[in-house]
Amino acid sequence: MNTPQALGTLQTALDHASRLLETRPELAAGQAVEILKHYPRQPMALLLLAASRRKCGQTAAAVSMLRQLCAQQPRWAAAHRELGETLGAAGEAEAGEEALRRALALQPDSPTAWLALADLLTAARKLPQADAAYARYLKAATADPQLQQAAASLCNNRLAQAEALLRARLRRYPTDVAALRMLAEAQARLQRYREARVLLERVLSLAPGFDAARHNYATVLNREGRSAEAMAQCAQLLAKEPHDPGYRSLHAAISANLGEYAAAIASYESVLDRYPQQPKLWMSYGHALRTTGKVPEGIAAYRRALSMQPTLGEAYWSLANLKTFRFSDAEVLAMRRALGHAGLADEDRLHFEFALGKALEDAGCYQDSFAHYAAGNALRRKMHRYDAQENSRFVRRSKRLFTREFFAERAGAGALAPDPIFVVGLPRSGSTLIEQILASHPLVEGTMELSELPRIARELAGCDEQQEEGAFLSRLAALDRDQLRGLGERYLAETRIMRKTGAPFFIDKMPNNLFYVGLIHLILPNAVIIDARRHPLACGFSCFKQHFSRGQWFSYGLEDIGRYYRDYVELMSHYDAALPGRVGRVHHERLVEDTEAEVRRLLGHCRLPFHARCLRFYETERAVRTPSAEQVRQPIFRAAVEQWRHYEPWLGPLKSALGDVLAGHPQVPAFPDEGARDAPDEPDSSQ
Repeated sequence: MNTPQALGTLQTALDHASRLLETRPELAAGQAVEILKHYPRQPMALLLLAASRRKCGQTAAAVSMLRQLCAQQPRWAAAHRELGETLGAAGEAEAGEEALRRALALQPDSPTAWLALADLLTAARKLPQADAAYARYLKAATADPQLQQAAASLCNNRLAQAEALLRARLRRYPTDVAALRMLAEAQARLQRYREARVLLERVLSLAPGFDAARHNYATVLNREGRSAEAMAQCAQLLAKEPHDPGYRSLHAAISANLGEYAAAIASYESVLDRYPQQPKLWMSYGHALRTTGKVPEGIAAYRRALSMQPTLGEAYWSLANLKTFRFSDAEVLAMRRALGHAGLADEDRLHFEFALGKALEDAGCYQDSFAHYAAGNALRRKMHRYDAQENSRFVRRSKRLFTREFFAERAGAGALAPDPIFVVGLPRSGSTLIEQILASHPLVEGTMELSELPRIARELAGCDEQQEEGAFLSRLAALDRDQLRGLGERYLAETRIMRKTGAPFFIDKMPNNLFYVGLIHLILPNAVIIDARRHPLACGFSCFKQHFSRGQWFSYGLEDIGRYYRDYVELMSHYDAALPGRVGRVHHERLVEDTEAEVRRLLGHCRLPFHARCLRFYETERAVRTPSAEQVRQPIFRAAVEQWRHYEPWLGPLKSALGDVLAGHPQVPAFPDEGARDAPDEPDSSQ
């Protein structure tokens, strides 16, 4: 029976039984029995039969077989490992642990044995020992071919392939913390932050000492806008390794999201003192400096990054994004040379395209400038899906749901606090100027674009997509008064950490909240809502030439921008009819042309007395994170209002998509008469 042909047939049969074991253990058992008829006492067939019995719930029979097999093969690690797993399944934790430790004594680098031991110790509530076992598993797993293949797919950004490999792995080993962490990384790269968070919470429940996973977890929480929770996780990491550069950099990023810019700058400086050769860290440091108004220092940091990595396109774009910065001829030449590098990654290339577009715009070379903006947008569009139809469907469904009758039936619901002032609309619509004007008032605190409301909407929808069709709206419609009030109180509680002063009112200027005006009214009926509106061609082209790091996926095509603007106008017009006077509207061009009159109307709608500091908004010192940061630190200037006209020959797709919205602008209501009432002037204590 031991001829080469027979041995080959045996191996084929064993391989077949092994494959069946994962999905059809009863068939694997039958295959093993057939093998044993021809090869009695064949060790691998006995092991497969015992494993099949365990998977079919016949643990007593499996234990008996495995004890005999281990007695016959005392130095076979796989047999002792299977005995340990089976004893654990039978509730004999101590004996199972002993068998698994015997397996590991025979084969110390066995990842499956370490994982089985960690799982058994977790079930036995021996958590410190379990954590240590998971750590040993992670060390051993680096040599696992299946995990290596998944890691290679992640490194090459083949996310679908990595996800498929990892899910297959987890079907076999559902507690594989290495695979869970890698799958979470794939989900995070796809911006499925909720899924990534859930996976990482599972990892940390199994292996609390898995610091790399905790670092991932804090990063995902921060990207979700759960920055206070992220800081708590980061604090645990820093307690272990206070000088770890990765942890200090994460601390800086979280601090910035919490509005703690002094702490962010200090953290960046502490890392750069120890590790100065970090171009991307210099760039992040530049962002924090720029946000706090330290523009020359920020420029120096960006240039320091470029001195180390001349192909770092994002650093050039960061300079361009200052809006008031002007590139030298040498810098323009350097960008052109960088674009000529055949190996330049698309992520760097698109940043160079946007930066060159800005440089050429400043030089008056509008046709070449537009070509670079278009090239950057084309690259960005390849990376991110956007469905204009889905956006339009959401607007239509919102109009059907949010009727006058719907709101009347829920009158008096929600949290009654008047604290928030929401500024909504498109990006690049002048919302930062409105925020700066309001934040100059002593009763108002400017915070930033807050993520709490979109997160509430995503959780209602049960997904990470902002506009999962129907889910958000249908679930919102089903909420009772107590639930609506609870959501309002939750919003107020979660945003409290962003409020650094004692001002009674604060601003949330997340532009995408335009889709949630109905939600705002239901959960915060006394909040103020301002619609920041700008000429559709001016606003549309400004979006097109702006590289947004995330979230504004509509902005990478002129036609999509036009359709998005139409949807926005349609939805706002619906709210004007369903909630008369609820939304105040600031037309950017009117604000620029007659600033004092519009500021008085704005403050009246916000139920605030006029204050002269609001006219000297450019003197207000505060952190501003948006692209308009430097512009709102200067008096209003009119030159930018008509800047889009230089590009009018190439805006045909935008005009066509806008249709009658373009012809009708700005013939829409601004502030309702009652909202524009005269309010008493408040003394200006700064004079």
